[in-house]
Amino acid sequence: MSITNQSLTQFLDEQLTPDQFQDYCPNGLQIEGSQTIERIAFAVSATRHSIEQAVDQQADALIVHHGLFWYFHGPKTLTGPFARRVLPLVHHKINLYGYHLPLDAHPTVGNAAVLGRLIGLVEQLPFGDYKGSPTGVHGRLTKPCRAAELQQRLEVSLDHNVMLASPDDQAMIKSVGIITGGANSDWILALQQGLDAYITGEMSEHDWHESQEAGIQMFAGGHHATEQFGIQSLMRTVEQHFKIECCYIDSKNPA
Repeated sequence: MSITNQSLTQFLDEQLTPDQFQDYCPNGLQIEGSQTIERIAFAVSATRHSIEQAVDQQADALIVHHGLFWYFHGPKTLTGPFARRVLPLVHHKINLYGYHLPLDAHPTVGNAAVLGRLIGLVEQLPFGDYKGSPTGVHGRLTKPCRAAELQQRLEVSLDHNVMLASPDDQAMIKSVGIITGGANSDWILALQQGLDAYITGEMSEHDWHESQEAGIQMFAGGHHATEQFGIQSLMRTVEQHFKIECCYIDSKNPA
C-alpha cells in the first residue's frame, strides 16, 4: 500500500489543525521528500538516532512531535550536528513532519489526553492557554487516590521516575490538569481552576517550592516520557486510516 505525501499532509493537517495554534515552530511538512510513501516511521523527536533508524527502516516519511526547526533558534547553517540530522533526510528523500502544540492539545490522540486515559482521567476537557489555544486537558479521576498513589501510578505508566512537589502526599486527589513536556509554570492555571493536582514533564527549582506552598500537588514525569504517547496514538490513527506500514522508533531519553 502506498500514498502520496500530499494526501498524508492533508490528513495530518485536518486531524491536528495546526492553523489554530501560534506555536514555537512551523507545524506540518518540514522537509519534503519522496512523493510516494510506502512506510512511515514515528518518533518523539527528530534526533540523529531517530533519523538514522528511519533510514535503516527504509521509511519514506518520519513524523515527530519535536521537529528540526524552532523560531527561537533563528537561522541555522547546515553544518555540524544539525547537518547530520538534515542531510540524511534529504539524501534518502524522507519526508519530515513535525507537530508540536497541536499534538499536545489534541482531545483524543494528544499527549495529555492519552496520558490522562492511562491514569484513569475521565470527563476530559481542554486545559491550558498558550496565546489563546489549549495545550492539554483536565478532568477527574474515576477513583480518587492519594497523591503518593498517583505518583506510583504515573511511574508505572511512564516507566520513569516522577517528582512530586506536595504539601501533603497523603491528600486525596480527585481532579487533575495535564500539560505534558516543559510546561512547569502552568501549575498556576490548575490552581486557578481549583484542581487538586497538575501533571507535566519538567520541574524547576522555584516551581518545586511555589506549587506546594500554594497547596497544589505537582507531578513532573519527564519531558520525553510524558510525550511518548501522543505520537504512538497518532501512528495508530494513520495506520488504520491509510492501511500503510508504520513503525515507532523509541529513542531513550532520561530528561
